Amino acid sequence: MATETTGIERRTGGAATRARILDAANELFYAHGIRATSADRIIEQVGITKVTFYRHFRSKSDLVVAYLERQSAAERAWLDSTTQEGDPVASLRAIAAGIGAASCAPSFRGCAFINAAAEYPDADDPVRIAVDAHRAALRAHFSGLAAESGADDPAAVADQFMILRDGAMVNGYLSDAATLSRSLEDGFLAILTGAARKLTD
Repeated sequence: MATETTGIERRTGGAATRARILDAANELFYAHGIRATSADRIIEQVGITKVTFYRHFRSKSDLVVAYLERQSAAERAWLDSTTQEGDPVASLRAIAAGIGAASCAPSFRGCAFINAAAEYPDADDPVRIAVDAHRAALRAHFSGLAAESGADDPAAVADQFMILRDGAMVNGYLSDAATLSRSLEDGFLAILTGAARKLTD
């Protein structure tokens, strides 16, 4: 029984250490850039040995992918929380409000995935694959809202929503939350109105 308990404690401790490494990576990668942040800096901040670090992540690239997957899970959970069943317009308004608030926050440093893509231009790199997977999930969410609204080409509408989303996150540095949210909402709804007009033409 003592041996089993020790094994449980070891696994729990391992999970906690992995979470601490990811917490540090999240902070440092986002604030300072991925390539500018060495594995040694993360190791020092967490207060672990290199052996412990590489026990959890075989390479810095593995850590970057895990960091992006964690960011992706958080953003997708937030998107799900904005969903108003049967009311895609309300869902889009909630998304616009959330993006406006986040993009104008003092700690905002841009979209973590666009930032990562700029640092990893090789489309076959595991980091870029993680970026592409996340953006595909966002596009699918937007496509679902477009389809729910009756758009004839939900994929095309989703692409336009993505462009608005990306632009709004850049504009956050230069605007205030209320103005940005309102402009993004107006853009979303204008695209939906245009898509609906094509259906009736």
